[in-house]
Amino acid sequence: MVSVVQNVAIDCADAYELARFWSGVTGRPLDPEDGPGDPEVQVLLAEGPVLHFNQVPEPKTVKNRIHLCLRPETSREQEVERLLALGATFVADRRNPDGTGWAVLADPEGNEMCVLRSDSDRAATPS
Repeated sequence: MVSVVQNVAIDCADAYELARFWSGVTGRPLDPEDGPGDPEVQVLLAEGPVLHFNQVPEPKTVKNRIHLCLRPETSREQEVERLLALGATFVADRRNPDGTGWAVLADPEGNEMCVLRSDSDRAATPS
């Protein structure tokens, strides 16, 4: 017997708005039953668990102990620019001169995410 991951739950101040941001990040739709003002909103990913946003009263105060790592279809650099345009903020640069590494961004409520190298980036600089 094992457990199956149903969803990745993310506490937030505004479930609908943060889910809309992540819908833009992933290119995946919100649950059609969810709407503005709902305290719980889901982004329906193509595979695996859904992203489940829970509205909570307390603010985020420290670094996340768990976060999402994103592997873009375009280059890492193009994806960083796209996410910044969606409303993410730049947190830390973990990119190396040889092209390896990642960029750390945060969503509009401060939840960290890593943008990894794409498959084409990895093919160009193996390591």
